[in-house]
Amino acid sequence: MMQKQAVNVAATNNWWVLVAIGIFAFMSNLDASIVNIAIPVMSRQLQIPLNQAEWVVSLYLIFMCALLLFFGRLGDMYGKVRIFRIGTSIFVLGSLLAALSGSFWMLLASRIVQAFGGALTLSNTYGIVTGTFDITRRGRAMGFVGTFVALGSVAGPALGGLILATGTWHDIFWINVPIGLFAIIVGAFALPKVEPRPGGIIDWWGLTTWSIFIIGLFGGVFIGQQIGFTALVPLIGFVLALVSLAGFLLLQRHAKAPMMSLHIFTNRPFSLGVGAAVLIFLSNFFSVVLMPFYLENARGFTPGQAGILLMVFPITLVIAGPIGGLLADKLSQASVASSGLALIALSQFAFVLLLNGTTPIWQYVVITIVMGLGTGLFQSPNGDIVMSVVDKSELGIAGSINSLARNLGMVTGTAAATTTLFAAMSHYMGVHIATYLPAHPDAFYYGLRVSFMVSFVMILFALFTSLQLAHVLHGRQLK
Repeated sequence: MMQKQAVNVAATNNWWVLVAIGIFAFMSNLDASIVNIAIPVMSRQLQIPLNQAEWVVSLYLIFMCALLLFFGRLGDMYGKVRIFRIGTSIFVLGSLLAALSGSFWMLLASRIVQAFGGALTLSNTYGIVTGTFDITRRGRAMGFVGTFVALGSVAGPALGGLILATGTWHDIFWINVPIGLFAIIVGAFALPKVEPRPGGIIDWWGLTTWSIFIIGLFGGVFIGQQIGFTALVPLIGFVLALVSLAGFLLLQRHAKAPMMSLHIFTNRPFSLGVGAAVLIFLSNFFSVVLMPFYLENARGFTPGQAGILLMVFPITLVIAGPIGGLLADKLSQASVASSGLALIALSQFAFVLLLNGTTPIWQYVVITIVMGLGTGLFQSPNGDIVMSVVDKSELGIAGSINSLARNLGMVTGTAAATTTLFAAMSHYMGVHIATYLPAHPDAFYYGLRVSFMVSFVMILFALFTSLQLAHVLHGRQLK
C-alpha cells in the first residue's frame, strides 16, 4: 500500500515538472512572436524605421537558433535540470531588462539576454521529459509540452494585442516576470535534485561554425532588406554562412563529441518529419508576422481589436490539437498530418484570393479557423512520429533537433515573410521599399498576395514531404 502511495506521489511530482518546463516552453516561444504586433508602436515611440524595429524579433530568434544545439550539449555534460534552472533565471532577468528598456539599443541587448535564457531552457526541455517519465506516460508528456510550444509560437500577436489594448509595449515583457518566478518556484520543488553528470568534451569548433552560419545567413537577410542584397555587408554574411556551414558539417562528421549527431538524419522517417515541421513553422510565421501589419496598418484596427481577431488562430489550435491526437490513435498518424497540411494549403490559397482592404472580417475568421484546424491536426501526429521512429538512446538528440527545427522555421519564416513582402512592394512601386506606405495600400496588398502565394508553395512542399513519410511508414509496416 505504501509503495503504491509513493508511486502516486512521484507521478504527481512528475506532472508538476511539466508545469514548470511547460511554462518556460510557452514563454520562450511566445517571446519569438508576441513582439510582432507591437512593432508599429515601438517604431513610433522609439523613432526608428519599421524594418529596423523588426530586429527586436529577429535578434531573439537568431541567437536562439545559434545556441540551442550547444546548450543541449551542455545539458548532456553537466545535467539538463541544472542548465534548465540557469536558463530560467537568465530569461526572467532578460524580460525584466526589456521591460525597463528606454532605448532601442538597450532593448536589443535585453532581447539577447532573453535568447540566452530561452535557449538554455528549450534545449533541455525534451531531455528532462524523457528522463522524468517512463515509456507509458512519455507520449502524453511530450504532447503536453508540444502543445505549449506550438501555442506559444502562434499566440504571441494575439496576446500582445490584448496587452497593448490596456498597457504599453513594456508590459509585454513585464508579464514574463511574475509568471517566470512562479515557474522557478514550482521547479525548485518538483525538478529532480540529483541527476547524472557524465561530463564530456565541448565541441567549440562546432559551436563557432554553427553560430557564424546562423548569424551570417539571417544577419545578411535582415540587413539586406534595409540596404539591398547586393550590398557588401549582406554578401559577406552570405559567404560566411556558406563557408561556415560546410565547415560545420565536415567537423561534425569527424568530431569525437559532435554538437549535432548527423547519423540520426539517416533515419528517413525522422528526417521527413523534421523537414515537414520546419516548413509548417515557416509558413505559420508568414501569418504571425504579416497579419498584425494587415489588421493594424492596412485595416486600421487598434492593437486590442487586432489582438482579439488574432486569438482565433491559437484558440482553434488548442481545440484542434487533441482532435488530431485522437484521430491519430484511430487512423494513420501520417495521414492525419497530411490532411492537416491540405487544410493549411487551402487557407493560404484563400488568403491569396480574398485578402484585401474590403475583405469581410468573417471571411478572415473562417480562413484563419481552417488554418488553425489544419495546424492542430498536423502538430501532434507529426510530433509523435518524429519521437517514435528513433531509438530510445536518441530521444535526447531528437528532442534538441525538434526544438531547433521549430526555431529555424520561425526565424526563416520571419526573414522570408518580410523579405518577400518588401521585395514585392518594391517591384510594385519601382523603388526600394522597406516599410509600410500609408499612402499606397495597394502596394501592401500586392506584397501580401505574393507573400501568401510563397507560403502556399511551402505548404505544398510540406504536404509532399508528409505523403512521402506516410509511404515510408506504410512500407515499414508491410515488412
